[in-house]
Amino acid sequence: MKTLTFKSIGIVAACIAAAGIISSCKPKKVDSALSGDAASKVYVAPGKYDEVYLFTSGGFSGQIGVYGIPSGRMLKQVPVFSMDAETGWGYSEETKPMLMTSHGFVPWDDSHHPQLSRMEGQADGRWLFINANNTPRIARLDLGVFKTREIIELPNTGGNHASPFTTQNTEYVVGASRFSVPYDKQGDEAIAEYKDKFKGTISFVKVDKETGRMNLNFQLLVPGVDYDLARAGKAVSDGWVFFSCYNSEKAHSLLEVNASQRDKDFIMAVNWKKAEEYLAAGKGQKWPANYAHNVYDEATHTATTTMVKEVTVLDVKDLPGVCYYIPCPKSPHGCDVDPTGEYICASGKLAAVIPVYSFSKMIKAIEAKDFEGDFDGVPVIKYEAALDGEVERPGLGPLHTEFDANGNAYTSFFVSSEIVKWNVKTKQIIDRVPTYYSIGHLCVPMGDNITPYGKYVIALNKITKDRYLPTGPELTQSAQLYDISGEKMQLLLDFPTIGEPHYAQACPAEIVRKHEVKFYKLENNNHAAAVKNEKDAKVVRTGNDVHIYASAIRSHFTPDNIEGVKVGDNVYFHVTNLEQDWDVPHGFSIKGANNAELLILPGETATLKWVPDRAGVFPMYCTDFCSALHQEMQGYIRVSPAGSNPTLKYSTGEEAATVAK
Repeated sequence: MKTLTFKSIGIVAACIAAAGIISSCKPKKVDSALSGDAASKVYVAPGKYDEVYLFTSGGFSGQIGVYGIPSGRMLKQVPVFSMDAETGWGYSEETKPMLMTSHGFVPWDDSHHPQLSRMEGQADGRWLFINANNTPRIARLDLGVFKTREIIELPNTGGNHASPFTTQNTEYVVGASRFSVPYDKQGDEAIAEYKDKFKGTISFVKVDKETGRMNLNFQLLVPGVDYDLARAGKAVSDGWVFFSCYNSEKAHSLLEVNASQRDKDFIMAVNWKKAEEYLAAGKGQKWPANYAHNVYDEATHTATTTMVKEVTVLDVKDLPGVCYYIPCPKSPHGCDVDPTGEYICASGKLAAVIPVYSFSKMIKAIEAKDFEGDFDGVPVIKYEAALDGEVERPGLGPLHTEFDANGNAYTSFFVSSEIVKWNVKTKQIIDRVPTYYSIGHLCVPMGDNITPYGKYVIALNKITKDRYLPTGPELTQSAQLYDISGEKMQLLLDFPTIGEPHYAQACPAEIVRKHEVKFYKLENNNHAAAVKNEKDAKVVRTGNDVHIYASAIRSHFTPDNIEGVKVGDNVYFHVTNLEQDWDVPHGFSIKGANNAELLILPGETATLKWVPDRAGVFPMYCTDFCSALHQEMQGYIRVSPAGSNPTLKYSTGEEAATVAK
């Protein structure tokens, strides 16, 4: 077996030169890239459904994009980490707690890696997890309603990039520090003390198999390098999780130079079941912490924030058998596990090969203690002892690999702007296709499962110049769909995406649709301010707080005339949508509201806070088209001067005004 050598300076120079050429030149035959039958393969007739759901990260939007494949049609943008005026997410009183953190209310984040829940190594369509990279958090979306239902903050973490990767049966979602930092209880440390004082953590967030409820079960304290992408083991490697790591130099400034000094970085292999054994044996330490756990209750339609004050930490240097490093090409980005669980593929961004490691060889090397020393107390397995083989000269800038059901792998190449198909066992390249341009991640439907769905690969590109109508200096973000059902890949479609598309997950639509909720049943609505019948609508004053308990139904609000509000009052509109039919949401807004509207789904209750700043009559109306008489779904609120003493009263239609008590 050939020993891998790294000629870093030459490779870096080649990559930079290639990047310059690729970014300045248009690939040949762009216009002829699509064959004549491509259109028929992506056509979805009016009234018909796509076969696959694609869930893309919104990147700097902080959200999730939902698309149909093969059409590429955008179906929905789901708000997660960023406030969303369209739905009232983060603006309504019920959802404000979802964006609370130990830093207070944080209304934005940078989302990168969606991950579907799974059972027995297969996507089950119940939940979708997504990371917040900036203020470290993990969110859980309920795919029955396509809404965010839980967000948990991660303490002792600087940048939650290697996250949130699910284990084979969603026992855990796992996240690791992108930036090693002094852990929370250390506090202030000099940056120059990086090598001695900065550490990384790997967070194991346990997931309840029935409800999906998350809990930070424990953290591993690991050496202070940068942790990038990860995959949990499956089948033969179930119980392990594998992380790519860079900056083994432990540099803290100008990393493009100072983190490229060593010939090798690492893949970290973590035996999480062994860590659980140490945890059960009481080896963990209780550390003080302060992190937010936000949960949206489906029964009350209301979110709550709990501040958690401690976390259990296991220091891997004191726990033999939990962590090992494997040398790999420098600056790795991807670390991917094939469907059998036997092969682990690493993608060193500056390498001219793709190393493929064998899980069984890794285990034998551990048993034989075939190490080349240690790194900060963690054993380093010899490269040759874990290596199964190398894919030679695959391209420039390998990033991320996914798999089909036929033993093939698909790797994205950022610098050479292409997808390369190769055979996992033989390491032979089968095909390559250009992408337009500078692909980052890619996605094969269920390509990280034990049995991939395959059929397509979706390229998530970083650069799109000359592919779409220009939209100013910032061009639209890009995805491209390729058919992989044959030996050769075929480009079928370009379609824009929201934000910066980092990673995506995809699965057959029927896996998700079997969990769908069409509307909320009114009888199950336990919101404290729910109005389940128009006769229960009312207006109540408590000091300077005015609570309006209102209903919405096609095509009016009850009440729709309100008087007795004063300038400076805190006015809470608690609006319940009485509809019990699919796809009949109502909206609500009022003139001068400085936050957003409400989007209230059938059977749901939501609350908008409004503080009037002047006297007058203010119209309110439904903002979501609901019926032929949608325009007539409106009303008025009279606001009297502060210090006045108006009678608080309300009415609907021709009814006599009811005086609030």
